[in-house]
Amino acid sequence: QVQLVESGGGLVQPGGSLRLSCAASGSIFSINAMGWYRQAPGKQRELVAAITSGGSTNYADSVKGRFTISRDNAKNTVYLQMNSLKPEDTAVYYCNADLEYYSGSYYSQLYWGQGTQVTVSS
Repeated sequence: QVQLVESGGGLVQPGGSLRLSCAASGSIFSINAMGWYRQAPGKQRELVAAITSGGSTNYADSVKGRFTISRDNAKNTVYLQMNSLKPEDTAVYYCNADLEYYSGSYYSQLYWGQGTQVTVSS
């Protein structure tokens, strides 16, 4: 009943920018934290950035000062603005949401999107 759909990935040159979006839909009652993770080939999935329902943010050291996470609570959407992109930012980017939904009763669950590819290359 709940889906997270990412968009905005693609191919960009080093130094360029991309903006990722992740929209949650379904019988959502509330969303707590939302976040972005990434997984490069042969590496473990790692946290990129996270944001609470109140707007507090947390970033990986490798992206501080270059990436900005934000959310629109009215649209159940989280964004990741990525500037000054580097080849090492190349990965599949996944969003997640810690949310409560209704399905006959109320449940809490962590949902993941399907991932969007970001490639930084000249």
